[in-house]
Amino acid sequence: MHRRTLLSSLALAGTGLLAACAGPQVAQYADQKPVLNLRDYFNGTLDAYGIFTDRSGAVVKRFTVVMDCRWQGDEGVLDEAFTYSDGSTQRRIWRLTALPDGRFVGRADDVVGEAQGQQSGNAFRWGYTLALPVDGRVIEVQFDDWMFLMDERVMLNRAAMSKWGVHLGEVTLSFVKRKT
Repeated sequence: MHRRTLLSSLALAGTGLLAACAGPQVAQYADQKPVLNLRDYFNGTLDAYGIFTDRSGAVVKRFTVVMDCRWQGDEGVLDEAFTYSDGSTQRRIWRLTALPDGRFVGRADDVVGEAQGQQSGNAFRWGYTLALPVDGRVIEVQFDDWMFLMDERVMLNRAAMSKWGVHLGEVTLSFVKRKT
């Protein structure tokens, strides 16, 4: 009986690993246009409009974001000011570092550890763990964040949120770069 349980567990783990590998990879967008240059796009002021949907697809919260973004060489600061549909506000300041081959790392006060990202073609994939306040306590949730440049001003963003591999919901955003 013990051996059967072990074999079942290994088979389940292997299936999960294969499923994770089967998902899209950022490199598959290498030929997509327009080509995203993260430092150019996130430079200046942007407005973003978003929703959070729960695992059933119901909209739980709507929000807007004003972003003030600046780069000095390979170091960038993305200062995000959120306003939620319930009137609450939040601020997150990302500190990003551009690395070779289109890779980026980043930190923010509510990000656990370091965010890791990769750009290719018109796409950017960003993975991180966020310390999220929920009902008076803080839970750590993982984000698989995908951004796609549509044109020089508009980028679409879809982020899947999970905990222990269980899908909790999604954040959908549209970024619009202000004209200078």
